Amino acid sequence: MTHDHLDAPIRAASRPFGRVLTAMVTPFAVDGALDVDGAARLADHLVSQQGNDALVVNGTTGESPTTTDAEKERLIRAVVEAVGGRARVVAGIGTNDTRHTIELAASAEKAGAHGLLVVTPYYNKPPQAGLLRHFTAVADATGLPVMLYDIPHRSGVPIATETLVRLAEHGRIVAVKDAKGDLTATSWVTSRTDLAYYSGEDVLTLPALAVGCVGVVGTSTHFTGVETKRMIEAFDAGDTATALAGHRRLLPLFTGIFRTQGTILVKAGLVAQGLPAGPVRPPLVEATAAEVAQLRADCAAAGLPLPE
Repeated sequence: MTHDHLDAPIRAASRPFGRVLTAMVTPFAVDGALDVDGAARLADHLVSQQGNDALVVNGTTGESPTTTDAEKERLIRAVVEAVGGRARVVAGIGTNDTRHTIELAASAEKAGAHGLLVVTPYYNKPPQAGLLRHFTAVADATGLPVMLYDIPHRSGVPIATETLVRLAEHGRIVAVKDAKGDLTATSWVTSRTDLAYYSGEDVLTLPALAVGCVGVVGTSTHFTGVETKRMIEAFDAGDTATALAGHRRLLPLFTGIFRTQGTILVKAGLVAQGLPAGPVRPPLVEATAAEVAQLRADCAAAGLPLPE
């Protein structure tokens, strides 16, 4: 085990995908069909009005478990066409089948994606040797930069620190979406590698910056993108008081968007704003009246009230 980074000067980590990324919901039509035009309009809103540097499409927030491979490719193409000249488009391609993941990676590259988000294989619980082989095979399959997605509470398996350190040696594995909720583990990886760490939990963005993270892949950032970016920029400038004030102001939405499954509340909020969203696909269900009322209260408490 080497700890060369521990003695190295602290420096600003690279940001291959910028500071603020949103895991974008996938708009559907009333009949449940993919709303390609709506996706393009929502992507434009998130970049032009919410200040996102990049968008993640076909992630879990985008209901990827319920979209077909063909729909995934159409969505990437639509979003790249809408905002690809102004923001990075990162395609979620992870599955629990290495061969299928590689196929989705190739499709995403062909569709014009700028990067890949690859989640830990879920449910089948591979050992660390399996994770190393899986992620390496996917990174070898295209010329796109890869962001690993470490979310053990959903996948069932964490990516161990030593595995992350080994994966960091791959030239195209450049970043991690960190939803492990373990800032000690995060600290070790950011101190030993050049991986760009992005908080995968909105509420932990500020604490994560303090241990070497460079930004966030958010859900509440459908609504808080501008303010979240200001918080990160304040921290970068050494103005921790302003960053902390921003964190505290946004807490009601950082946490409230997850009172039920995040996609459900994001879509409810977008509908209230008159933005493309549409229904969710089963097995998700629409937000209840009580959940929408609570979302309105959370938005108001964060200083970002929804239109009546």
